[in-house]
Amino acid sequence: MGIMKRITILCVILTGMSASLSAQLKIGYILSERIRGEYEEFKEAESQLQLEYRKVQFEFDQRVKKLDSLKQDYEVKRLMSLDKGESIKQEIEQTEKQIQTYQAEKVGPQGELMRKQAQMEYDILGKVKKAVDKVAINGGYDYIIDASVGLLYYKPKYDLTDDVLHELRKLDTAK
Repeated sequence: MGIMKRITILCVILTGMSASLSAQLKIGYILSERIRGEYEEFKEAESQLQLEYRKVQFEFDQRVKKLDSLKQDYEVKRLMSLDKGESIKQEIEQTEKQIQTYQAEKVGPQGELMRKQAQMEYDILGKVKKAVDKVAINGGYDYIIDASVGLLYYKPKYDLTDDVLHELRKLDTAK
């Protein structure tokens, strides 16, 4: 009976401590997807990346057209038996390799566009972090959570997204 009483008392004390600790915490949240959609710099970066992608796609399409043309020439020469088409065959192989290399360099996992996108996101997310930090410090928040990542329930009164967007816009005008 003595052990049961001690456990009960310990549970009451721990419950009381956790209640007092949670009363002291100040927690808010942001919706990063909304920031991504409303913050102008994210939109500009996305537009810039789309433009770069279209340029790369155009260049890629031009190379594929050249390859198709070479393959047609090869087939015509091969069928007519005028020439074994060895020089064209080598050019086809070389063009195929160039296309693969181009594609890997531009849009592959380590490609130019992926690096550019990562750098842009890193720069913008650095600004978002500064804005979140400022809102947290000014508001006396202990935690600010990204609700877009998986928060199942939240009260709208704790949404700090507008505050963060406001700070981001202030950072942009301070340039």
